[in-house]
Amino acid sequence: MTNVDVHQHLWTPSLVTALRSRREPPFLDDWTLFLDGEPPYEIPPSHHDLTRRTDLAAADGLGRVLVSLSAPIGVEWLPSAEARPLLDAYHEGAAALPEPFGAWAATCVRDIDAGATAQDLDRGFAGLQLPANALADAAGYARCAPLLDLLEERDLPLFVHPGPAPGGSGGPGWWPAMVPYVQQMHAAWFAFRAFGRPRHPRLRVCFALLAGLAPLHGERFAARGDGAAVGADPDVFVETSSYGPTAVDAIVRALGVDAVVQGSDRPYAEPPRHPGFGLGGAAAYAFRIANPRRLLTGKD
Repeated sequence: MTNVDVHQHLWTPSLVTALRSRREPPFLDDWTLFLDGEPPYEIPPSHHDLTRRTDLAAADGLGRVLVSLSAPIGVEWLPSAEARPLLDAYHEGAAALPEPFGAWAATCVRDIDAGATAQDLDRGFAGLQLPANALADAAGYARCAPLLDLLEERDLPLFVHPGPAPGGSGGPGWWPAMVPYVQQMHAAWFAFRAFGRPRHPRLRVCFALLAGLAPLHGERFAARGDGAAVGADPDVFVETSSYGPTAVDAIVRALGVDAVVQGSDRPYAEPPRHPGFGLGGAAAYAFRIANPRRLLTGKD
């Protein structure tokens, strides 16, 4: 048994090199990130220093940390010929990370290639991350169905993470994280209920940032939804990145303690100082050990 954080980002040298080789967004100029429709973003190199991040994981008492490709930069939405070199660089670096790090695989969602994704998963990845804006409606779930079929066949989980949020260059720096990211997660949560779960009854899935707090709309869904019961799905999880005791307590009331796993989104946010979020030691054990184990393995 070990403490797990299911959501961090760590850019390896191979990924940094691949991003620096490009001249169209997304690309890096030294440590300045250029994205389509967003202002340039200065990345502190220390955020992706492996020795420092290993020390931080140890200080947090984490025995396993799952990193993922930063989906908002838009690699998954590039044409396959452009996406593949970046995906290969990400997988090469992530697969070689030392303990306590593991990783989620990534894939192109513009041109679906389940065979290539299967080969990437064969390298020992924990599951597959997909951008939330690829799973926001019936068309998205139909397009991504071969990838979700693959996960069901292999008994591996899906991690849903916010995707690109262009158009925020005229607003404050916090706008993408507070508006389009949350909206994407909200849409993906209800789209999974409507289109994902009926097609993929055995799929385990984790939604980033508490699914944009979509589970708190259960009462409205009961009044205005499809008339079906709103009960918790034992194979659906939400992770806690960027939220604190108020939101986590509300989500536990809506979904139960068994649905929550710890995710921090480091280096963009920090792990909770109190892993139980004020709900006690049993909750901390559930969030960091028992629930991640069920998410990742399907076993209690």
